[in-house]
Amino acid sequence: MKFSEHWLRQWVDPRVDTDELVQQITMAGLEVDAVEPAAGVFTGVVVARVEQVDKHPNAEKLSVCIVHDGTEDHQVVCGAPNVRPGLLTAFARVGAVLPDNFKIKKAKLRQVESFGMLCSAEELGLGDDADGIMELPGDLAPGADLRQALTLDDRSIEVDLTPNRGDCLSLRGLAREVGVLNGCEVTPVSITPVAPTHDGVFPVRLSEPEACPRYLGRVIRNVDPSRPSPLWLSERLRRSGLRSIDPIVDVTNYILLELGQPLHAFDLDRLNDSIDVRYAQAGESLTLLDGKTVSLDEQTLLICDGGSPVAMAGVMGGAQTAVSEATRHVFLECAFFAPLAIAGTARRYGMHTDASHRYERGVDPELQAEAIERATALLIEIAGGEPGPVFAAVEPSALPARAVVTLRESRLNRLAGTPIAATQVDELLERLDFRVQERNATADGVVWRVQVPSHRFDVSIEADLVEEVLRIFGYNRVPTRRPTTELPLAEVTGRETPVTGLRRQLTANGFQEVVTYSFIDPELLAAVDPDSTPMTLANPMSQAQSVMRTTLIPALLDVWRTNRARQQQGLRVFELGQCFKPAPAGGDGDAALTQPLMLGGLLAGVRDPESWFGSAAESLEGTGVIAGATDFFDLKGVVERLLAWQGFDQVTFARLADDPALHPGQAATVSVAGRLMGRLGRVHPALEDSLDLGQPVFVFELNAEQLLARDVPSYRPVSRFPSVRRDLALIVGREVPVARVRDIVVETVGARLVDFTVFDIYTGKGIESTEKSVAVGLTIQDSSATLTDAEIGVIETNVLEALGEKLGARLRA
Repeated sequence: MKFSEHWLRQWVDPRVDTDELVQQITMAGLEVDAVEPAAGVFTGVVVARVEQVDKHPNAEKLSVCIVHDGTEDHQVVCGAPNVRPGLLTAFARVGAVLPDNFKIKKAKLRQVESFGMLCSAEELGLGDDADGIMELPGDLAPGADLRQALTLDDRSIEVDLTPNRGDCLSLRGLAREVGVLNGCEVTPVSITPVAPTHDGVFPVRLSEPEACPRYLGRVIRNVDPSRPSPLWLSERLRRSGLRSIDPIVDVTNYILLELGQPLHAFDLDRLNDSIDVRYAQAGESLTLLDGKTVSLDEQTLLICDGGSPVAMAGVMGGAQTAVSEATRHVFLECAFFAPLAIAGTARRYGMHTDASHRYERGVDPELQAEAIERATALLIEIAGGEPGPVFAAVEPSALPARAVVTLRESRLNRLAGTPIAATQVDELLERLDFRVQERNATADGVVWRVQVPSHRFDVSIEADLVEEVLRIFGYNRVPTRRPTTELPLAEVTGRETPVTGLRRQLTANGFQEVVTYSFIDPELLAAVDPDSTPMTLANPMSQAQSVMRTTLIPALLDVWRTNRARQQQGLRVFELGQCFKPAPAGGDGDAALTQPLMLGGLLAGVRDPESWFGSAAESLEGTGVIAGATDFFDLKGVVERLLAWQGFDQVTFARLADDPALHPGQAATVSVAGRLMGRLGRVHPALEDSLDLGQPVFVFELNAEQLLARDVPSYRPVSRFPSVRRDLALIVGREVPVARVRDIVVETVGARLVDFTVFDIYTGKGIESTEKSVAVGLTIQDSSATLTDAEIGVIETNVLEALGEKLGARLRA
């Protein structure tokens, strides 16, 4: 909100300068955004009266005027169309300096001498009106310095209010705050009821009393909108950031600024039957004052006459019933609209008005009667007219009740961090207009039961009262203390690895962490996880962020696309975050979602950066393979290292052929001790093409909660006895996974098997097309004795028999 400092000081005038006043307002929680002068910098400009106007002998559009400045007459050549005898205006004498250092000198215009200049508002930095010279009030004395006569040594102060302080969106509210902060008396404007001169009324019906529990209306006949608004009124509007339009609109805007109550004036002759406050119906539209025609939704509260919309309640009036120069009879509206009924309305239609800004934050529900009387008095004073009685449509049960809040001295001092005397609290509450209904002394201090004033609709709980007392007491008076608290060492269980450890492990493997949105594009999610039913956001930021993710993979693919578009040759990234999946059938009925912590990773592009000792990627002739490019086994190795880091030894990788997001021949599930932990593989070729990934991309996704949970490590002494390695070249069926060979060897050898290594897989010449050769190395060691050749031979024989029996394996000749 923007306001004139001079206008504020007419309500309350503390003995502080502008800088201190601004500091006080800011420290009270009403942050000041800007302070600027109310007028341009000029000197030598006085009030003058035009005594005589004659046509210029050599220029049709110019006039030769005789101007009296209080001491002498001056001849001035002027081109303003509104110059006329008897007019008081702004006169810049010879030697005056106007804004932008424009100096006034004696001049000759078309052979006629001119001694000074008659000024427009624009030329003095008093607005954008350049159509004519200024017209000053008739009670000013010629010769008076214009800056002093119009109090132009004033400042416009712009305050950025938080949404809860709608009570300060007026001069009355700001004056109340300044008065409390300085202990000054506030001098409000005198508002007395205007006696009606006729009994004409325009009936009002409240079809939606919950949205509009109070609506006041008044018929004012025979107004004259052609009369100009007085300079004091237009100047106050200008210094508050509003433009003068006509006396009817100016008065409603003035009350908006002065009391914080929006009003609206209808041309009575354009209204039909009666006023009805209701919600819009399907198919209705309204042409607004700005000329824009909008199709109304059923959540829009309307002011209607005879069934047709004439205004969008609390936002903007309609063009059909707007006042104009032809208006003679006015219906003045002053209503209280519930904030929830108006909130969001203007934004839905791409608008923001001063009225909606106030109604959305809340208007004093007891202010309407004063506002309509004040507006009536001003309108009759400026534009004439005959007022009728005020017609009031009220639903008392729907009006907000004044809150009653309990404040405890013990709670106040604990939250404030410093003791505040109870007598001082009494004084502060009184200055804030909070009425103390009860004041009881207890063993824990005084307890106040406080009724909140109607204009402080933001105060509803004890903490709000504590804030009010502290604001006025002064935050700067609260001593600074170092907090003291016990910091016991947190218990860290050996069965859980900290998340930071997992991040460090992945970073050590060349990964970078990314953080993506939890809400993603439904089309991208459907391509990666078509079988899921994601939760849809009720109010998404955009269509591309309208559902909650059920997997981390779509966002990681989007990260790769972004990096590829920026010519990155390789990428290794991971994300640790929650996914949001529908709760399984038969689960907790109160839980609509499960939110597991997942770990996702992506590898793509070259394995190593380009360097002098080798190209980052080069084709192997005749194979179609890119040397140095990331492949499935790089991905599998990363997952294996993570599992080995956590000490998992019962790890199983099983082929995964039916995942719509992964390549059917390069995908696997990961299980630990028979429990599924996640999946890994190359992105499906169809998905690579549809998402324009450009090359093979490999991803993994693991349940991070399972990965971080582990058995407590146990100590096992290193054997003092030598180990022995035996290599076996086995012929097995092509479809037999090497993991199955390993499992049988581990089961057969038992604790003596120290290491199992696969060092060759061969297919081709000398091997049947349905078979493959797998070369494995077994490292065998006993912890209590040196193994003999006979014992090693028995182990080898048992391994071969077990493999032959279960897999049909045999030694390669």
